Amino acid sequence: MNQDLIQALRELEREKGIAFDTILAGLEEALASAYKAWKRGFGIDEEPEGVRVKLDPETGEMRLWVQELDPDTEEVLSEKEEQVPDEFMGRIAAQTAKQVIYQKLRDAEREMTYEEFAGREGDIVTGIIQQDQRKYTLLDLGKVEALLPQAEQVPSEPYRHGERLKAYIVEVRKTTKGPQIVVSRTHPGLLRALFELEVPEIAEGIVEIKAVAREPGHRSKIAVISNEPGVDPVGACVGTKGSRVRMVVNELRGEKIDVVEWTDDLPKFVANALAPAKVNQVKVDTETMTAQVIVPDYQLSLAIGKEGQNARLAAKLTQCRVDIRSETQAAEESRPAAKASPAAPAKAEAAGEAPKPEAGAPTAEAVDAAAPEADAADASATDQGGLDAADPSVVTAEDDASQEEHAPA
Repeated sequence: MNQDLIQALRELEREKGIAFDTILAGLEEALASAYKAWKRGFGIDEEPEGVRVKLDPETGEMRLWVQELDPDTEEVLSEKEEQVPDEFMGRIAAQTAKQVIYQKLRDAEREMTYEEFAGREGDIVTGIIQQDQRKYTLLDLGKVEALLPQAEQVPSEPYRHGERLKAYIVEVRKTTKGPQIVVSRTHPGLLRALFELEVPEIAEGIVEIKAVAREPGHRSKIAVISNEPGVDPVGACVGTKGSRVRMVVNELRGEKIDVVEWTDDLPKFVANALAPAKVNQVKVDTETMTAQVIVPDYQLSLAIGKEGQNARLAAKLTQCRVDIRSETQAAEESRPAAKASPAAPAKAEAAGEAPKPEAGAPTAEAVDAAAPEADAADASATDQGGLDAADPSVVTAEDDASQEEHAPA
């Protein structure tokens, strides 16, 4: 070893960012192993149990100690300094130093690459498609290649060699062959990050994305809210003539995107999430997180969506179970409930039993005593328009008697 090697190591420290002490320590360990192998290969004396090498950081001078080790604990019992043979200091030492330096360079580059990407989970990267196989696709990110597994790919998207592609970093793994970066095209975070790139209000915190629901390659919904009064969150995300949302749609290869306004009023939020369908009424059971939604008849298919897609995305966005009915269906379901109350007395009369009055209900004598007053009140209400004779839900006693007279024998 000489001073030229020390100068070369210092130059590597400046250019590659590898610590001088790290390379020097690795070189000392490699020289110790090489010395043991050299002694064994040439049959010179016995192979030493242990060897320690020390390099002077200023002059590069090499000192060597042969150690005696405890066979059980591997502890150093004693060591003796030896003169380094000239045969070893020639080609063998130089070759060992070369291998160690190359290995340390590779390790340092891998470590720096890992540190660069380790803190970027959740970011978007742009790469060039290098290889497309059945199980995975490789993206060239410059310093390293990213892995796009089949499970993170959109089935409807073609990945052609040489095309540029944006992807979402899901995980950064540290392996013996260097860092492995796993990216995704299906993650909901990709949609969120693309809007952050295209909408300055989101990047500045003026507009916030509260929830994202996505079916990759088909349709997505995002719920946004404004943190400053006077700023329309939906308009900010859509842009002038849809320019901003169109950029996101193009990046996702034509995936449809619905931008809705978020609110802490859950029934209103469910109605917003079902856009573009119009909603008449929403009732939410907060205990079961179930939303009963009534829409106009002509909006039912739009609210449900193709194969239930719109309703399914709205449920993901609001974290509610969404039950959608048309106005006609809701009316038909309410009719049996209205007729259910007189069923019990009718059965009792058919069996020949007198129906038992409910708790607090007036007796027959009290009804007979109040009949004249009730008849006068009914007549007064009819004169004032209080009862609607055209209302089908209103059935009078005279109507029942008339139906019995005209009923077929």
